[in-house]
Amino acid sequence: MYKNSKIYLAGHLGLVGSAILNNLIEQGYSNVVTRTHKDLDLTDCAAVENFFKLEKPQYVILAAAKVGGILANNIYRAEFIYENLMIQTNLIHQAYLHDVKKLLFLGSTCIYPKNSPQPIKEEYLLTDTLEYTNEPYAIAKIAGIKMCESYNLQYGTNFIAVMPTNLYGPKDNFHLENSHVLPALIRKIHLAKCLEENDWEAISEDLNRRPIHGIDGSQGKKQILYTLKEHGVCLKATSDGLDNTLETEQPVSVEIWGSGNQIREFLWSDDLAEACVFIMEKIDFPDLISLDGIPKNEIRNTHLNIGTGREISIAHLAEIVKIIIKFKGEILFNTSKPEGTPRKLTDVSKLNKLGWKYSVELDEGIHRLYKWYKSSIYNKYLKEDSAGIL
Repeated sequence: MYKNSKIYLAGHLGLVGSAILNNLIEQGYSNVVTRTHKDLDLTDCAAVENFFKLEKPQYVILAAAKVGGILANNIYRAEFIYENLMIQTNLIHQAYLHDVKKLLFLGSTCIYPKNSPQPIKEEYLLTDTLEYTNEPYAIAKIAGIKMCESYNLQYGTNFIAVMPTNLYGPKDNFHLENSHVLPALIRKIHLAKCLEENDWEAISEDLNRRPIHGIDGSQGKKQILYTLKEHGVCLKATSDGLDNTLETEQPVSVEIWGSGNQIREFLWSDDLAEACVFIMEKIDFPDLISLDGIPKNEIRNTHLNIGTGREISIAHLAEIVKIIIKFKGEILFNTSKPEGTPRKLTDVSKLNKLGWKYSVELDEGIHRLYKWYKSSIYNKYLKEDSAGIL
C-alpha cells in the first residue's frame, strides 16, 4: 500500500476498527474511507454495491461484525449468523467485482473445535465439533475464511483472513449483558470496589454512562443493588440480616461464570492493529501458500492466527484485575453457568515466521484499559462504546 492509497476500513468505530484507524493515521495513510452504520448498512447488498461504485477503494479492511460474549452469542444465535454472513459476503464479493488489490478479513479463534489440540494451529480448522454457544458466529467466520480462500484460488484475488485471539483495549464493550470476559471483569470489579467503599456517586456515574437493563444512576439504592446482584456484584448481608449500606467499607463479592479453570489468551487491540497493517503492507496470499503445513495439491487453511502464544486461567485473570483495581472482596465462581471452551491458546508460529510479534504484556494492558475505562465514565464527550462491532 502507498500512503495515499484509498483504503476502506469497515467497522472503524469498534474496538478493532478504531485501533486500526489510529495505526493507519500514525503510519501516514491519508486516504482512509469510513462509514457509520447509519450511513451504510453492510447487510444491504445494493447499498454496499453502490458504495463500491462510488468510492472505488483500492484496499479493504473488514473489521465490522456482530460480536458479543458467551451470553449474547447463545441468545441471539440467528442475528449472529445472519448479520455476519451478510456483512462479509457483501464486502468480499464487491471487493472482487471492483478489483480491490487486497482485502483483510478479520475473524476469531472461536472458529476452532471446542476440544482442539493446544496450542491451536491453523490446520485444526474443521477437524471436530465447535463450542455450542458460539457455533453460529463461528460458522459465519469459517464461511468468510473459505470465501476469501475460494476467491483467491478461482479469481486470483489477494484476500487474506486473520483470526485474532481474545482482544481487549480502548472502546471495548463494557455492557454486562453482552461483553467479553475481560471488560466484564473490569466493570464488575470496579463497581464492586465502589460498593465496597460506599461510593454511590461513582456507581451513579458508571450506570449513567452505561445503563444496565435501563437502570441508570437516577434509580434508588435498592433498585441499583438488585440490578448489580443480578450481574454478580453482591453486597453481603450483615449479621442482623440487613444490608449494611451505611458503613464506610462493606463486604462485597463478585460472581464469575464457570469454574475459573478456563484458559484464555488475550491480545491488546493496538498490537492487533499493528499486525493487521503489517500484513496489509508485507504479506500476500502466495506468501501464505508457501508456508510449511499447507498442502500444495489441496490448498486450505491459509488464514493466519494473531495472538501472543501466552495463556492465563480466568481465575488468575480475575485476581490480576482485583489487584489492579484494589478490590478487597471475594471472587466467587458459579459452576452452574456455562464457561465456553476449556482452553484456547493459539499457535502463532506462522505469523512470527512472517516477521511480526506482539509487544504489550497482559498486566500492562489491563492497567491501560482500566485507566481508559475510568476516563470514559467521567468524560461526557467520549462517544458510547460500539457494542456489537468487532
